[in-house]
Amino acid sequence: MSPLRDALQELPDAVFADLLESDDAYLLVLDVPGVTAETADIRTEGGRLIVEARRGKSVPPEFQYLREDRPLFLDAELPLPREADGSAATAEIDRGVLEIRLPKAATDGESIPIDDASA
Repeated sequence: MSPLRDALQELPDAVFADLLESDDAYLLVLDVPGVTAETADIRTEGGRLIVEARRGKSVPPEFQYLREDRPLFLDAELPLPREADGSAATAEIDRGVLEIRLPKAATDGESIPIDDASA
C-alpha cells in the first residue's frame, strides 16, 4: 500500500484525497468538485489505477477571472496495491466526492463504472 499512499502526495494541491483500508478492500476518496460520472473515466491498466476527470466551469457573463486556481482536469496514474483486484473495483460520485473501492485479490481489470448518486 505504501506506493499508493506515496503517489497520493503527488496529486495537485487542489485535490484532496483520503485512503482507507479494511480487511477486504481499499477505499480511495477524492474531492473533485464539478466532476460528474459523465466527465470522469476511471480504469485499471498494467497494475495502475488511472483517473481522468474534467469539471465544468461556468462564469456569469458579467464576471471575468482575476485569479484562477482550480484546475479543470485531473489526470492521475496511481499504483494499485499488489493485493487489489482492479477487475472488481467500483466507483461512485456524489456531489463532487468520488469514492473508488478496490477489493483485495490481485488482478488487473477493465473500465470501472461510476454510479451518479445524485441522478
